[in-house]
Amino acid sequence: ASMAQDMTEKELLKMELDQLKKEVKTERQMVSKTGKEIKEYIESMAGEDPLLKGVPEDKNPFKEKGGCTVS
Repeated sequence: ASMAQDMTEKELLKMELDQLKKEVKTERQMVSKTGKEIKEYIESMAGEDPLLKGVPEDKNPFKEKGGCTVS
């Protein structure tokens, strides 16, 4: 059984109310403004982004050290 199934309706409503109280304090901004800012930030950082430019083989911590052969 999940946590929510073990709770009474009153407990669920209190949890929802607590969540809404947190959300109402969140500062809101227009997507038309923030979307442009996010795009500019992403474009300004693109040169440093390893997902875009790749990781040099010698700096890649996940590169396999040795291979294995199956005979």
